[in-house]
Amino acid sequence: MKAIRKFTVRSVLPPELSAVGELVANLRWSWHEPTRKLLAHISPDDWEATTGDPIALLGAVSPERLAQLARDEGFVAWANSLRDDLHRYIHEPRWYQGLEGEKPKSIGYFSPEFGIAEALPQYSGGLGILAGDHLKAASDLGVPIVGVGLFYRAGYFRQAISRDGWQQESYPVLDPDGLPLNVLRLADGSPAQIVLSLPDDRALYARIWQAQVGRIRLLLLDTDIPDNDEDLRSVTDRLYGGGGEHRLLQELLLGIGGIRALKILAELTHTDEPEVFHTNEGHAGFQGLERICDLIGEGLSFDVALQVVRASTVFTTHTPVPAGIDRFDASLVRRYFSTDLLPGVDVDEVLALGNEVANGGSPDVFNMAVMGLRLAQRANGVSQLHGEVSRGMFAGLWPGFDQGEVPITSVTNGVHAPTWTDPLLIELAENKLGTSDTAHANWLSSDVSDEDIWAVRNDMRRQLVTDARHRVTEAWLERSPGSIPPAWYRTLLDPEVLTIGFARRVPTYKRLTLMLHDPARLKAILLNPERPVQMVIAGKSHPADEEGKRLIQKLVQFASDPEVRHRMAFLPNYDIGMAQKLYPGTDVWLNNPLRPLEACGTSGMKAALNGGLNLSILDGWWNEFYDGENGWAIPTADSADTPEERDQLESEALYDLIEHQVAPRFYDRTAQGLPVRWTKSIRHTLATLSPALSAERMVSEYVSRLYVPAAAAARVIEGHDYTPAVELAEWKSRERAAWSSVAVVHVESGGLDDTPQVGDELQVRARIQLGSLTPDDVSVEVCYGHAVAGDVLTAVSSVALSPAQLPTTTTPITIINPGSQHTDSDGLWGFSGTVVLEHAGSFGYTVRVVPKHANLASSAELGLIASAH
Repeated sequence: MKAIRKFTVRSVLPPELSAVGELVANLRWSWHEPTRKLLAHISPDDWEATTGDPIALLGAVSPERLAQLARDEGFVAWANSLRDDLHRYIHEPRWYQGLEGEKPKSIGYFSPEFGIAEALPQYSGGLGILAGDHLKAASDLGVPIVGVGLFYRAGYFRQAISRDGWQQESYPVLDPDGLPLNVLRLADGSPAQIVLSLPDDRALYARIWQAQVGRIRLLLLDTDIPDNDEDLRSVTDRLYGGGGEHRLLQELLLGIGGIRALKILAELTHTDEPEVFHTNEGHAGFQGLERICDLIGEGLSFDVALQVVRASTVFTTHTPVPAGIDRFDASLVRRYFSTDLLPGVDVDEVLALGNEVANGGSPDVFNMAVMGLRLAQRANGVSQLHGEVSRGMFAGLWPGFDQGEVPITSVTNGVHAPTWTDPLLIELAENKLGTSDTAHANWLSSDVSDEDIWAVRNDMRRQLVTDARHRVTEAWLERSPGSIPPAWYRTLLDPEVLTIGFARRVPTYKRLTLMLHDPARLKAILLNPERPVQMVIAGKSHPADEEGKRLIQKLVQFASDPEVRHRMAFLPNYDIGMAQKLYPGTDVWLNNPLRPLEACGTSGMKAALNGGLNLSILDGWWNEFYDGENGWAIPTADSADTPEERDQLESEALYDLIEHQVAPRFYDRTAQGLPVRWTKSIRHTLATLSPALSAERMVSEYVSRLYVPAAAAARVIEGHDYTPAVELAEWKSRERAAWSSVAVVHVESGGLDDTPQVGDELQVRARIQLGSLTPDDVSVEVCYGHAVAGDVLTAVSSVALSPAQLPTTTTPITIINPGSQHTDSDGLWGFSGTVVLEHAGSFGYTVRVVPKHANLASSAELGLIASAH
């Protein structure tokens, strides 16, 4: 018999256990080990059965057990103590509150997904986990962020694997009443709602769920409410589900609806609206248009409002490939904005923001990343290498500038150490080093011995083996109810064998099956009688990615071979719960994408926080952190003639590293069974990578390099009455209109002997045509560096030239006041300056003109440049 409707009835706690209710209501329990221990104590069996979900736990525990705990004075005191600690955590000043100078009072952080806890499955992979870690670290640091996302009634999807190895998707419907959420309500108790105008005189309504993530509030918009037409109730049905129009509706809701939700929250809670808006990938880019609409409502023009919005917006791109960017038919976007959706905003102005023609794209397409970059004065990639890739990927938006000058910086991702560090390692740090902060513990101290470290690593590997056996058994029973799982499942994997982990999304560029390139050689590695290796693998392919599913099938079929099945396991339905055992339990974390297509790759970071060593292509974060002691770099064969040859060369390098370096180091033991050399690498990894890879480092970088400057720029541009924004918009308009007349007409130099030496001074003079502009509007620069490959400059530096009355046959050079109107008889402006020759070797220089204004974040911002020829 099946129910026609399901819902969750929340338990009622005895008054004595009110502290437990407070602890459960705040998602800090997901990373606060003392709270998790208290929850597990309520009912260890139920805690394990509900996979660490406190709300499900309280629903499963009997009333008799709750009554027993209510009478237990020790337990009540324990719970009250943790509640008091939570209150201190939420209200006491933290790192951010101690920062000197002005800083934003509130920051809006928009993301299409948030991976915070297994109990709140609103994530698909790295982007969502990163967003969740960002909120957690912001909470720990006291950064006043408000998160904004969508509530997906079916989350991403649940993965099962058929008997022939094919991925099968299912979408269990989530009941928000059974999740750590509550509805944002108006003063009269009714649910707060936002509404968007749609074509054909329709409207999209959404209620606002909220979750408390430590000190951080997370808002999630949900369209599955009676106010909506039946088809519109499904807008937030699935994460990354549906076609183009469905996705567009989701992104309109996230961006425009998200801003409206923030305004409602500020009004209801009497708190500040955000001063800075951080768009985590292009999905939420429409938030900038909603803010422009509000400013137009205050009487500003579109161009002036754009200056205000740009100043306060930060855009983070996460994709290194054009295929990862959301692009919509321009005609579809026109249809949605030719409505009352954003009153006063002209649809052609909207389409211009997303037009990708300048970057080599189609005039019929609206590009969300391009719009994100045009709406944000500050943008970044998520690793140093990804920053370089992004500058190349979007260079067309800043024509004429060298790739290195494209105004996209990088903030390398980090991971939240308390979430991803195994409790066993935390316990070791507490017992031996006197701290639970594993990211900053002194792992080089003699207070913790090699034997201590190795014992914990062995325990974490045993945990993983136990968990893997349980998961494959459960997957079998789910697929074949009532049957008996194969007996060999009980001996799947070996807790004493070198364990390599690989888990991530399964697009083709991540090359899940590179390890299978030579099946015979892989078998020999796995079955080596003296130095055996085992592999634990997981990952989901997007439901529409047939090629990704074929890769999973190929790997599952190889792992099912009776000869090797005890040495390789594919674990279905990769999620946070699995990851928290998988990362710590693997000795080596494998990552072999096609370089440079991995933006960051944070899974390897999580392994490193637990002392795991990385075996990876030099891509993403590994490219900047590999040092020869913390793991191994797989050589990149990017000069190969074909993709097949590249895969062959890189797979052979992978096999060689495992056979000749990784396995020998792991199995080289003392008489007492201690791998001294391996343990040295573990200790080095924990000591050097843990602080650098922490999300606290990442968020503090965002604060100092992006949030604080964005807030300062916004305050300046707004002024008291938006006058600076009006002036900037007018200046930009003049600059663009006049730029076709700007030219470097003549350059000459002098001051050097026939054989220049380090320390000599090169005098540079230039005559510049500025048309209707003046020297106040531009910066004339001499750019110099090493000249290689003919005339290409590298290691470029620049010096601004000063306006000058240049010498004639009768007049010496004279530096002039920039405000003076001094041109020569041809109407040209003179500029001069000096370059000190600081380095030996090939030297070259050029002169260029770029816009100059105090409120520009970069001289490349307008994409205007005039260079000497």
